[in-house]
Amino acid sequence: MSLWSRWAQQPQRVWVRRALFQMHLWTGLALGLYILMLSVTGSALVYRRELVAWLRTPLPPLDASARKLTPDELRAAAGRVYPDHRIGEVSESITRQTAVAQIALDRNGQTRERLFNLYTGADLGDAFTRGERAIIWTVRLHDDLLCDSDGRFWNGIASAWVTLLCLTGAVVWWPGVNRWRRSLIVSSRAGGRRMIWDLHSALGAWLFVFVLMWGVSGFYMGVPAPFTALVELVSDPNPERFGERPGDVALLWLSRLHFGRWRNEWLKAVWAVVGLVPAMMFVTGAIMWWNRVVRKRAARNVAESVLT
Repeated sequence: MSLWSRWAQQPQRVWVRRALFQMHLWTGLALGLYILMLSVTGSALVYRRELVAWLRTPLPPLDASARKLTPDELRAAAGRVYPDHRIGEVSESITRQTAVAQIALDRNGQTRERLFNLYTGADLGDAFTRGERAIIWTVRLHDDLLCDSDGRFWNGIASAWVTLLCLTGAVVWWPGVNRWRRSLIVSSRAGGRRMIWDLHSALGAWLFVFVLMWGVSGFYMGVPAPFTALVELVSDPNPERFGERPGDVALLWLSRLHFGRWRNEWLKAVWAVVGLVPAMMFVTGAIMWWNRVVRKRAARNVAESVLT
């Protein structure tokens, strides 16, 4: 039987598949917590704008017919609320929908910014709330791993390994021509261990394109040089002849697909839910490894200790 026939019929007996299985297993375990973190934070950040709007200090609506308080009147209003603070700079922030004044308050050398109603002088809350700080921290964690300089680069390198994990998983998934349909469903009749296996296999198969896209796009945003070099290599040397280059458009869409902050709420919800799949893949994979390796090894050690 040829290598291709064995791969089609009984891939578990092909040594390449066994080698890729070991690569997939140990890469997944090594990157597990990283994948879990990126998956959960990425799904949450699909709703970044909505979260910021919910967590920030509520702003009064713009009222073009109302009289705005002068800076001196706003300082006086702030002084009544914070008599033990030195009232600093007053700045207005007016948009199409809201109008607010931001005032700097200083006490014992510590400065904080508070928002005040531009029309009534009422104290509204912090200019930058704890919730907004939490969102910014989550963004830094997801994008730069909380590092100031090389975090995005190392994030891109790790995403390249996630891409490799995804590709090896696709090879390992193939069960043979007679059983591939079974690997696309989760059987409700199976026991706990089999259901974990089914879930890992089915999620990986159905949502392979999503996970691969996140791996490749994360690699691109952390290490863009190879991608831009490829675009330069395959693109027309005179871009003015045809307008925007297809390679640049592809890279732009790669970034858009990564974040999934669509205007369509249903599409955004799909991205948020599917974004949790890498986390589920790690959890199910870790459980399978625990059941197959760690528990069996522990049981064998117990049996040997009893016999001795």
